[in-house]
Amino acid sequence: MPRRVTVDAAQVRALLSEQFPEWAGLPVRPVAESGWDNRTFRIGDDMVARLPSAAEYALAVDKEQRWLPLLAPRLPVPVPVPLAKGRPGAGYPFEWSVYRWLDGEPASADRISDPVRFALDLAGFLAALRTIDTAGGPQPGKHNWFRGATLRTYDAQTERALTALDDDIDTGAAREIWKIALDSPWGGTDRWFHGDFAPGNLLLDGGGLAAVIDFGTCGVGDPSCDLAIAWTSLTADGRRAFRERLPVDDSEWERGRGWALWKALITRARTRDRVDEEAVNARRVLAAILADHSRDR
Repeated sequence: MPRRVTVDAAQVRALLSEQFPEWAGLPVRPVAESGWDNRTFRIGDDMVARLPSAAEYALAVDKEQRWLPLLAPRLPVPVPVPLAKGRPGAGYPFEWSVYRWLDGEPASADRISDPVRFALDLAGFLAALRTIDTAGGPQPGKHNWFRGATLRTYDAQTERALTALDDDIDTGAAREIWKIALDSPWGGTDRWFHGDFAPGNLLLDGGGLAAVIDFGTCGVGDPSCDLAIAWTSLTADGRRAFRERLPVDDSEWERGRGWALWKALITRARTRDRVDEEAVNARRVLAAILADHSRDR
């Protein structure tokens, strides 16, 4: 696991004072749902500072600074666009970014007004992202934990989770799903992907998709990792609409289900003795994946 650092509002104020004195007088307060990869702080009413929580996550700063201004005009809903790049200072060791604040609340089932419309909007966003020129784009690597590369990167981790869950879920069916995903070929045509297309990074306004944030794991390669959202966050009807809207073949769909399975398995193995929201959600996603596979058979 990355060695994470702590950051507080006083450090952010000191960084602003040192590097961006024009913003030094603005109030700084932590965002309620800050995320794992970055510590996030609101600056005044219109800006947000994102400070990577570990050296591995800091690898994404330059990537976002370079590519988000090019991606943003080509996408159907707002995405973060950097206003400035900060450097280490005030006891904080990494480069960091200031962005324009985007209004909205993180997606959740109870906040989505129309699940099918939401699914279609997500598919439309990914369809638009995939049309953007990939020349010179960031290939899979440590900067995005190898999103866009082969699922075999996570084969050993998945097998450990399956072993740990042997008496907890239908591991025979799960192994079958995983093997199908591993054996489903990718044509090798690079496409842009978000890499962490998950509810916390999807903002709603009035129950509909309003913005997509956190492109730290974005890159170019196999975009099937973004399809995991079909099982993690969509209803059965929404999943069908999502697939029909996107130009994906059966092989890519199977790889997308593999990405969803990997994350659900490792989360379930880590939380199997818990009954909190994360544990309950992992059980729900695994049940959806297994049920979907059963219907396909």
